Amino acid sequence: MDLIGTILWPLKWVVELLLVAFHWLFTNIGMDANDGLTWVLSIVGLVLVVRAALIPIFVRQIRSQRKMLEVAPHLKKIQDKYKGKKDQFSREAMSRETMELYKRTGTNPLSSCLPLLLQMPIFFSLFSVLNDAQHNKPGVGPLNVELAKSFGSAKLFGAPLHDSFASQWTNMNAGLPFSASVMIIAATMVVLMTASQFITQLQIVSKNMSPETKASPMFRQQRIMLYLLPLVFAFSGVAFPLGVMFYWLTSNIWTMGQQFLVIRNMPTPGSEAAKAREERLARKGKLIASDGDIIVVDEPKKAPTQRQQPVGKNRAKKQSGPKK
Repeated sequence: MDLIGTILWPLKWVVELLLVAFHWLFTNIGMDANDGLTWVLSIVGLVLVVRAALIPIFVRQIRSQRKMLEVAPHLKKIQDKYKGKKDQFSREAMSRETMELYKRTGTNPLSSCLPLLLQMPIFFSLFSVLNDAQHNKPGVGPLNVELAKSFGSAKLFGAPLHDSFASQWTNMNAGLPFSASVMIIAATMVVLMTASQFITQLQIVSKNMSPETKASPMFRQQRIMLYLLPLVFAFSGVAFPLGVMFYWLTSNIWTMGQQFLVIRNMPTPGSEAAKAREERLARKGKLIASDGDIIVVDEPKKAPTQRQQPVGKNRAKKQSGPKK
């Protein structure tokens, strides 16, 4: 076993355990054990468990991003202080002051990449499991020979889950038999993956950035990522098997929905989403304190009005006097 295989071994074991567990569940409720839909739903279940387990890390990522926004002005002062100074002493001093700022404020610029970095080994583990299954190789854990053959030969609408758009495209250009269903499903999934990634990035760029961030180089980088990441999905997606693409698409949809909820309920201070949230809370009689807590504003109570007597009784009192 090579070094990468050794590192991925425990992750592959967990991936196989979740995959087999969901496959067992769907099989016991009456679905065909060898049907592609059963295995696709098992992959979807795997994604839901993995992404749900990463929620605490995602929350830490959001908090770290908030802190990075708070220290951004101080970081800019350090950068301006050493602007144009390229000697070794100035570079070391700038690096030292920057690290001291991160340590003092408890921020970490790498934490925003942590969820993605944690997902990549899981993604490669699933790819490795599926790649072995298509060659009828058992896994390192619960995915035995019988299940591996079932997974490797499973089809969805006539398209094998182990096949890819690129392989069928190569067969078609070489005059060999090819599966049109694989190409149609793969192309559809690439479009959906690209669209979901674009919408996720567009939500961030258009709604969840403060005016200060939009005036910084970070905004230009986000604008580049808005168009670059979907292209990465478009070009790389055609090379992956359908089973892996189902994992990727489900994960993208989760990210899109998760990002929508975060922007709606935990927007960046000063952004358009934050102003929209303040307006929604104001309509409900609530305000946002400086520390982020929500304050319920009590409506002023109306003073009790003095009860008026009927007009007829007043007249009666006025008329009730000694007769002349």
